[in-house]
Amino acid sequence: MPPVSARDHIQGPETTPVTLVEYGDFECPHCGAAYVIVKKIQEVMGDQLRFVFRHFPLTQIHPHAESAAEAAEAAGAQRKFWPMHDLLFENQPTLDPWHLVGFAEALGLDTERFAREVEEGRHRERVREDFMSGVRSGVNGTPAFFINGVRHDGPWDLMPLLEALESASIAHSER
Repeated sequence: MPPVSARDHIQGPETTPVTLVEYGDFECPHCGAAYVIVKKIQEVMGDQLRFVFRHFPLTQIHPHAESAAEAAEAAGAQRKFWPMHDLLFENQPTLDPWHLVGFAEALGLDTERFAREVEEGRHRERVREDFMSGVRSGVNGTPAFFINGVRHDGPWDLMPLLEALESASIAHSER
């Protein structure tokens, strides 16, 4: 997995003992369930966790996934990636272009700029870069999690994922 860098979307301090990277798809129902779990884990772990989201739109089965990822990037260009990330997961059944512009409006974005960037595919390359980094890292479905750079192949329900993160934190502190 490529190391976390300034190009990534990151929540949490750089100095945390644990980094959780998710390769996700905004239209994937499993990612929608994982979104709720990650939010709970962030509450529990607080500043002991750094969370990174990378795009992995499964366009063969989720027709709106790529445009939703591009919409998140267009919002990110206006410093609203995380609010758009949350809105997309909280409104998975409505990821069509009309609703995406409505989400941008709700976030107070410059909607003309947002719509133009999505329509022109201005952020498509950024989404593809994330996707290809996932492919090179062995991601073949979503959600896919990496803990401190190591793929987490265990269950991602709340308790198993939280236990894996806490184990990584303990292992980090013992170094």
